[in-house]
Amino acid sequence: MKKITIIGAGKIGASIAKLLHECGRYQVTLLDRDSTALQRVQRYSDVATGIIDVHDESALEKSLAGQWAVVSACSFDLNCSIARTALRSGVSYFDLTEDVETTRIIRKLADKAKVGQIFLPQCGLAPGFIGILAHSLAQQFDAIDTLKMRVGALPQYPTNKMMYNLTWSTDGLINEYCNPCEVLKEGQLIEVQPLEGLEKFSLDGKEYEAFNTSGGLGTLCETLQGKVENLNYKTVRYQGHQYLADFLVNGLELGKHDRRALLKQILEMAIPITRQDVVLIFVSVTGQKHGQFTQISDARKIYDRRILGEHWSSIQITTAASACVAIDLHAEGQLPDQGFVKQEQISLQMFLDNPFGAYYQQ
Repeated sequence: MKKITIIGAGKIGASIAKLLHECGRYQVTLLDRDSTALQRVQRYSDVATGIIDVHDESALEKSLAGQWAVVSACSFDLNCSIARTALRSGVSYFDLTEDVETTRIIRKLADKAKVGQIFLPQCGLAPGFIGILAHSLAQQFDAIDTLKMRVGALPQYPTNKMMYNLTWSTDGLINEYCNPCEVLKEGQLIEVQPLEGLEKFSLDGKEYEAFNTSGGLGTLCETLQGKVENLNYKTVRYQGHQYLADFLVNGLELGKHDRRALLKQILEMAIPITRQDVVLIFVSVTGQKHGQFTQISDARKIYDRRILGEHWSSIQITTAASACVAIDLHAEGQLPDQGFVKQEQISLQMFLDNPFGAYYQQ
C-alpha cells in the first residue's frame, strides 16, 4: 500500500483521507494542529491521525519520512512551506489551491523533483476538474473562438440577502473575489478585475448570474494560448449576489489586503454554512469543427448525499473526489513521473473511468 499523508482535517482534508482509507489501497495518516478536528474525523473513521504544527518544517519533514505522497488541504498560505518540505523529503505533492502566485512558486520547486516525484497542485473542482473537462471539449475542435467555464457551489435553499451560504474555505472565497483574473481575449493573455464581467443565464429553467473570479482557470490559459481566441472562467451565483459582494469588496473596500481579515470575520459571523448544496458545472465551446461553426456544451449538477455514514456537501464530494482521482492516477503510473503536472494533462475519460471519478458521472 502507498503511504500518504493528508495535512488539514477540515471538511475537504478529512473527506480525502476517508475516501483513500476506505478504498483499501493506501495507508493514510491525517495530520492537523487541532485535536478537536481530528476527533470529529475519528467518530466516523479509523484513519490514523496525528497532531502537527505545519509552521515547524523540521517536524513536518519527520512526518513525511518514508511517505509516498503528501496532500495539503490547508489554507493556500501554508502550501509553499509544505511543498518545500515535500521536495526535500522526496515525496509527491498535491494541493487544492486556487491561489495563482502559490502555484507559480510550487511550479518552480517542481523543477528540482526526483524521478517518481510529481507536484500536482490545484486538484479540486475549480481549478481542477473544470480544466480537465474544458480541455477535453476543446480537443474536439479544429479552431476555437470562445471557451466559457462556469462553476458554482450554491445553497439549495438560500434565505439571506446574498442568496448564499458558506460551503467551503472563506479564505479561498475571498481570494476569488479580490485577486486579478487571467483570461484570453482575442488570443492575448490579460488580467481582468474580479466581480466584473457580470452576465445572466438560465439552466434547467433556473436563472443564474456569473462574474469574473480568480484562480479557476489553473494553467489552462498557458496551455491553450494560440489555440483559443477567448477563454474565461466565471463563478455562478443566484441573481443579486454580485451586487452585494461588490459592495463589500469594493464599496466598503474590504477587499484590500489589510482588511481581508475583517471581511472574513463579517462573512463567517453573518452567513451560515450549509451541507445542503448543489455544484453546478458548465462548459461551452464555440468554434470550427469539420468545417462548420459549432457549439458543444457540457452541464452537470452534483448534489449533497450520504457517504461513509455521513452527510457530505456537494462541494465536499466534488473537491475531495477530484483530488483522489489525481492521487490514484499517479499511483497507477498514468501520469508523467517527474516534476510539475498540469490538471489538463489528465484526460476526461481517464478521470471518469477512475473509481473516484464516478462521483462526477451524470
